[in-house]
Order: sequence, then C-alpha cells, then structure tokens
Amino acid sequence: MESVEHGLPTATEIPRFDDGMVNIQELIRIMAEALVNEIMDAQAEDACADGNQRNGYRERTLVTSVGVINLRIPKLRRGSYFPEDLLVRYSRVDRAVIAAVSEMVTCGVSTRKVERIAAQMGIDRMSSSQVSRICEALDATIADLQERDLSDNAFPYIWVDATYIRCRDEGHVSSCALVTAIGAGADGYRRLLGLDAIDTESYAGWLAFLRSLRERGADGVVCVTSDAHEGLRRAIEEVFPGAAWQRCIVHLMRNAASLAPTRQKRAAALAILHAVFAERDPGLVRELYHLACREIHSFCPKAAELLEEAEADALAYLDFPYAHHRRLRTNNVQERANRELKRRSRVVQVFPSRKSLIRMLGAVFSEMDEDWATRRWFTEESIAQALAPAKPTAPAPAYEGTAEEHARRIIDVVIADNPIGRKAA
Repeated sequence: MESVEHGLPTATEIPRFDDGMVNIQELIRIMAEALVNEIMDAQAEDACADGNQRNGYRERTLVTSVGVINLRIPKLRRGSYFPEDLLVRYSRVDRAVIAAVSEMVTCGVSTRKVERIAAQMGIDRMSSSQVSRICEALDATIADLQERDLSDNAFPYIWVDATYIRCRDEGHVSSCALVTAIGAGADGYRRLLGLDAIDTESYAGWLAFLRSLRERGADGVVCVTSDAHEGLRRAIEEVFPGAAWQRCIVHLMRNAASLAPTRQKRAAALAILHAVFAERDPGLVRELYHLACREIHSFCPKAAELLEEAEADALAYLDFPYAHHRRLRTNNVQERANRELKRRSRVVQVFPSRKSLIRMLGAVFSEMDEDWATRRWFTEESIAQALAPAKPTAPAPAYEGTAEEHARRIIDVVIADNPIGRKAA
C-alpha cells in the first residue's frame, strides 16, 4: 500500500517558483493528494478483511481550493468501493483536511493528539510518522523563509513589531516575543524580511534581529515604522543610520488618550487627534497637530506633553511621497498579521517549545508572503520617489485660505461636538 510519506516531497523536491520562493499552494496540494489517496487505500484494505481482493485502481480528479487532486481509487474483485463519503466531505472542507494536520502541527500539537483529532474527522489512519513527515516539509519551508537572501532588492520602507504568546521554555511557562519585519521593496511588493522568537523586547534582542536583516541584504531603508518601544528605537537608529523613524499614530493616539483622567476627556482627545490625521495636506496636518496640542493641554496636560515630544516622529511620514502616507504612518500591516497569528494559535493555550512557535509563525507568514507576491502594494513610480534625493511634492491644497485658518475651523467643529475640552479650560 502506498504511504502518505512516499507521496510527500523531500526537502529538495519542494515545489518552487522561478525566483526560488516556495510554492505553498502546490505544496499543500501535493500533501492533500497524498493524504486522500492514503485514506482510500486504508479503507480498501479494511474492505478486504473478509477475503475480498484488490484489483488495481481507477483514476479520477477532484477540484479543490488548492488545485486539482489526482485520485487513485482502489478497485475490488468482488463488489465495488467508492469513497463517496470521503470525497463529499473533502470537497466541502478541503482546507480543513490539510489544516487538520499542518495547522495542528504548526501550532505545536503533539503527534498523538493529531492522530486522535484526525480520527474524529474520519481520518482513521493518520500515524505519528506521517505527521512528522509533514512537519519536516513545513520546517524546510520556514527555514527557507528565515534565511533567504534579501540583497536582490532595496527596501525603502520597513515595518517591525512583536506579539506575545505563551510558551514553555526549560520547564517554565512564559510569554515569548514573536518579532517580525515586513518590507516594501523597490519593486512595490511587500515581503516578509525576517521572523524570530526572543525572550523579551529588549534592546539586545531587537539589535540582533535587525542586524540579521542587514546581514542578509536588507538595504536602502529610508523609513522604519513601529511603536515607541525604547529598545527597538535605539536598535533602529544603530542598524539603519539615517533612516527616519515613524511612530505609529494609532499607538500614539491610544497612549495620549490613556493619560486623560475621565472617559469624556479621553473621547475628546481622540476626536481631536482623529481630525488631525484625517487630513492629507502636509501643511494642514502640521497646523492641526499644533492646535491639537494646545486644545488637549487645556484639559489634559500630560497627554499634550506626550504629543509635543512625539511631534517629529509622529509626522515623519509627511516627508515621503503623498501616495504612501496612509500606509507609512501606521503599523497596520503588522497588526493584521498579528491578529491572524492570534487567531490561529488560539487552539493551543501554551506552546510546548519555541520551535513550535516558529513553525506556527512561519506557516502563517508563508501564506501571507505568497499572497503579497501576487499584488503590488505601491506603484514602481511612487516607490522610486521614496528613493530619490529630492523631496516629493504633495497636490495643491483643496481648501480656501491659509492652512492655519482652515485648521482653526476644523478644530472648532470638533470642540463644538466635544465641549468637555472648552469646559475644562
């Protein structure tokens, strides 16, 4: 009987695109094909327990969301075997069948537990050795993702972040920081630049991580977006000297609002700040920011002080191409990735090892990286402006009067809707 192990590609046989990147969809298709054929063989063997005999195979195809699967349906000398229940179930949840193996593997679930869960799904012959084989294929894919050469492209923009997930390490359970870097290349496409698991978001941890990016060829960086972790900021300045640092405005607004003493004042501070960053004209945004600091100071001096200190870093994005402002000023690309990590790791409360954490992280980002490679994020023309020495120009303002006058009108409207600010003045 043919085994799933024999149907899976070895590390040297992993399907790849012409540029060397792993073809994740084709890899999953191969895994799915091998798994389904193994299940049918096992079921046919069970049908022969009463003395019946196998009589070759008949070929058919099954269209799934990961591609066309070639099925080898066993034939019997007496009667017939047709896996109708299996095929109907697989057609309906083809993603879940592979996820029932690879997802649990990437989440650090033990092979014995995978066997039990697979049996509950109707997969009766899922052995621990088969799961281990799938695990090996995933590890090869993730290692390729972690170690790939980045010198073939410049990366003017980089977004870095960390998310914490509980992990067992040397017998103790603690929160482990999963750190990632996403870059926008000179070709306009997003790529995962690096990923790792570190103890804490310390300066040393971030420094080692960012240095690994430089050593693999990440260069041409003009702006790095992140939250305001002090160790991370120091590491950015050291590894990418001359690059601007953009403080994520979403985190900044939350930090400022958290300093307000009441719910009403927090709401007023957020409303004012949202009005600032809702505008696109660079001159107007700067005027609004100054007015916002003065207004917020009237009812929350601590928040205003934070905003005043953060002005240069909060508004760094205004010095880059106009078309990039919305994406450059926040860490939303990282936040979306982190939400997906949390969603997929929810099944495992505590990961058994750092290796399982990296496996999960890498598997999720492999999928994302594959998707990003199909969609250009920035046009080549606009990304070229980021690398040009000349400062890009923004479109002409669409408002009447000076930026200061229009900013005053906008802030007055916000204050009228949130009178707590004036009341406390």
